[in-house]
Amino acid sequence: MVNDEVILLDFWPSMFGMRLRIALSEKEVKYEYKEEDVWNKSPLLLEMNPIHKKVPVLIHNGKPICESIIGVEYIEEVWKDKTPLLPSDPYERAQARFWADYINKKLFDLGKKIWSTKGEEQEAAKNDFIECLKILEGALGEKPYFGGDNFGFVDIALIGYYSWFYAYETYGNFSIEAECPKLVAWAKRCMQRDSVANSLPDQHKVCEFVSVARQSLELNKK
Repeated sequence: MVNDEVILLDFWPSMFGMRLRIALSEKEVKYEYKEEDVWNKSPLLLEMNPIHKKVPVLIHNGKPICESIIGVEYIEEVWKDKTPLLPSDPYERAQARFWADYINKKLFDLGKKIWSTKGEEQEAAKNDFIECLKILEGALGEKPYFGGDNFGFVDIALIGYYSWFYAYETYGNFSIEAECPKLVAWAKRCMQRDSVANSLPDQHKVCEFVSVARQSLELNKK
């Protein structure tokens, strides 16, 4: 597919966009990155994702693919010749989709509550977030990656959150490594891959972004 035109509409701190960046990198697909202002959405974004009006959007030869996990599966199906991201076994593939779905349904909302709320609501979110990470740590077990020896679909679904860990810890006043050491070791292992290291923003930069967001919510006031 020499003549492919691939564009990614994204917003740099989005853990969802990071999934597509990593998947494209793993497949060695060249693409044009277009940074979106999520508070002043471009006409292109509104045209390409008229339903949700959100990033990321993968545009392949003029056709939009919305929702990050669907986008990763699309990348896997279109560029089959390099670095498989999903296992070939149907059961293992179903399991990978299950864990990606679990991550989608649980982590974002809980993580957001950790930095955007106070008091009992924040504490409850923190406890639930840690519980989810422990469940994921159990699913990882003693394997190097969620897919076993091979970095793949579930790793891509989860690793973007690692860039937010410092912000969660800073405003939630807890240590993820103390709670889930094997999961943090997994994340550091993933960061050794160029596809991940080049796709995830610095944790401190994300924390600065969160600080600005908290100011808009007037959460930094005593």
